[in-house]
Amino acid sequence: MPTAAAHGREDRTGAGREDASGDVAPHAGAQASGGVCSVLTAERLSKQVGSPEGPLTIVHDVSLDIASGESVALVGASGAGKSTLLALLAGLDLPTAGRVLLEGQDLTALDEDGRARLRAQRVGFVFQSFHLIPALTALENVMLPLELAGHAGAREPALETLRRVGLADRTGHYPRQLSGGEQQRVALARAFVTKPAVLFADEPTGNLDAATGARIGQLLFEMNAGSRTTLVLVTHDQDLAERCRRVVHMEAGRLL
Repeated sequence: MPTAAAHGREDRTGAGREDASGDVAPHAGAQASGGVCSVLTAERLSKQVGSPEGPLTIVHDVSLDIASGESVALVGASGAGKSTLLALLAGLDLPTAGRVLLEGQDLTALDEDGRARLRAQRVGFVFQSFHLIPALTALENVMLPLELAGHAGAREPALETLRRVGLADRTGHYPRQLSGGEQQRVALARAFVTKPAVLFADEPTGNLDAATGARIGQLLFEMNAGSRTTLVLVTHDQDLAERCRRVVHMEAGRLL
C-alpha cells in the first residue's frame, strides 16, 4: 500500500505545458514510490494567511504522494487544515511554499486559467453543500461540466450517470424540488460524468442525516470503484474514512 512520503526534488521539469488547443498536456513519468504511477503529489506544501496576531500557518510543510486509483481520507479535528490542504491539492488555492503535481503537471506553474482548464478536464468535486445551480434541472446540472469542457452530446452521458445514481425519474426536477440526499446524488453524478482522474470530496455527507449519509457514502465508493478514479476525501465520519485504502491524520496543519 502506498504511504505518505516526503519529496525534496528540485527538478521542476514537470511544470504545466499547454498544447496548441489550449489543453494542458500530460507530463509522463510521475511515479509514486515503488514504481506505482502517481496521479497527485504534494511537495513541502505550506499555506500562510494574515491575521490580526500576525501570519497564521494553516498547512505546514506537507508532502504527500497519492497513486492512481487510490482512495485517501484526510481526517482530523476541525481547524486542522484538511479543507485547506484539499483546496491546495485541487488547485483551487495556491500554496505559500511548495508545489502540487497533478498527473505530472505543476499546478503552481499554471496561471488561473490554466488551472481551471486542468480542473475541468481531469478533476471532479463533491462538496458538503452540494453547490448545484438552482436555475438548472438535475440533468442540466450534470450536463454543465461536459458542456464547459467542450464535449459534444453531453445529454446522453449525463442521463446515464443520473441513472447510475438512481435519479432517472428526477432529471427534470430543480434542486429545490429534491431532497438533500437527492441533491447530493446529483452532485455525485456531476462529479463523475467527466470521468475525472481525481475526485475531491469535502465532507460529502456532512449535511445529511445518518441514514442518508450512509447511502451516499455507499454510492460514492461504488461509483469510485466503477470509474477507477483516485479519491481524496475530507471527512469527520470515521466509518467513511475507514473505507478508504489509506487514512491520513492532520493536526495543526501537519500530517501525523
